[in-house]
Amino acid sequence: MSDFYQNGIITNFHNLAQRSSDDIERQMVGFARRRKMGLILPSLFSELEGPALDNIIGQLTQVNWLEEIVIGLDRADRDQFMFAREFFSRLPQRHRILWNDGPRLKALDDELAREGLAPAQAGKGRNVWYCSGYTLASDRTECVALHDCDIVTYDRSMLARLLYPLANPAFQYEFSKGFYARVANNKLNGRVSRLLVGPLLRSLQKVYGHSEYLDYLSSFRYPLSGEFAMRTQVLNGIKIPGDWGLEIGVLSEIYRNHTTRQCCQVEIADNYDHKHQPLAEEDGSGGLRRMSNDIVQSLLRKLATMGVPLTSDSFRVLKATYYRNALDVMEIYNHQAAMSGLSFDQHAEEAAVEMFTQSILEAGESFMKRPNDKPFIPSWNRVRSAFPDILPRLWQAVEDDNQGKV
Repeated sequence: MSDFYQNGIITNFHNLAQRSSDDIERQMVGFARRRKMGLILPSLFSELEGPALDNIIGQLTQVNWLEEIVIGLDRADRDQFMFAREFFSRLPQRHRILWNDGPRLKALDDELAREGLAPAQAGKGRNVWYCSGYTLASDRTECVALHDCDIVTYDRSMLARLLYPLANPAFQYEFSKGFYARVANNKLNGRVSRLLVGPLLRSLQKVYGHSEYLDYLSSFRYPLSGEFAMRTQVLNGIKIPGDWGLEIGVLSEIYRNHTTRQCCQVEIADNYDHKHQPLAEEDGSGGLRRMSNDIVQSLLRKLATMGVPLTSDSFRVLKATYYRNALDVMEIYNHQAAMSGLSFDQHAEEAAVEMFTQSILEAGESFMKRPNDKPFIPSWNRVRSAFPDILPRLWQAVEDDNQGKV
């Protein structure tokens, strides 16, 4: 059984009674009559060929309270898009696939790019951004959830618990974030959250002083979880990063636009597992190395906008402070693993800490060299001011793709 601790910054909803999927969904059916709910699924075509997404879609076919599912499909040619249409056709809900590499959406993207309003790079952030635009254009939902397509342990109750605080008309939350334990194959997972983000947030407080923003981020049990939900109207005004800083960037935008009392986090599963990233690809980039660099830069950019003086010297202090904090935290996780009867690879854990330490310095150097970079994708409010008809055109392009006009 989970704990029921409340830290006073944001509301924590724990899974205290192991409520069944059928029980919570009976209530969600009633809520759906007043607040229509949607789901965004950012996906790579390669995920359609794996077991995780097949199970996710199988679970979603049993959800009778969901109004609309918007699927963002990346890295797919025409034949693969046609395969995706068949793959997702078993969904009983209204669903639409955004063929992001198709000629219609690429033409819209090129038009926005000429005005500096398109995402600068391909990736999850770009995928989510276009799905958000279509969700706004469709205008069928009052709240919408998002989760990844590589969740090995997916159950439909995850989605119900994630959306419940937004769907319940007696609640007034604007944003919901999922959390869970990351344990699989008899070991602790979630290295980036455990060994980078947690120690880094504490180190930033030590080096740059107390910050309510950092307190807010630290209050999330799993700040990097890809499962979150919000009122659909929130999608209009947020600016999201196009890189691996997406989750931290979304939390930062929610902090900027809403009060902490409008935010909550929900324990959506006892345990959770998904596809694991290597520390780095063969060329030394990618993997967790790139992810950690993007996350650190996202945090630094946010602190800079809040007036925190960031200097090259302070980054070296931050690196040393983080390294000591991370090793201390790693020892605690070692004890946790021992007490729970889990295996613990100290060498692999320390190798991850050393790589994250280097990423902090590299991220700081990159930030100092390019402080005027614009990593955030413009909000849909801004895009609509420049292109008043963009959402209807996006809607029509997606409809044409999905109705067979390819």
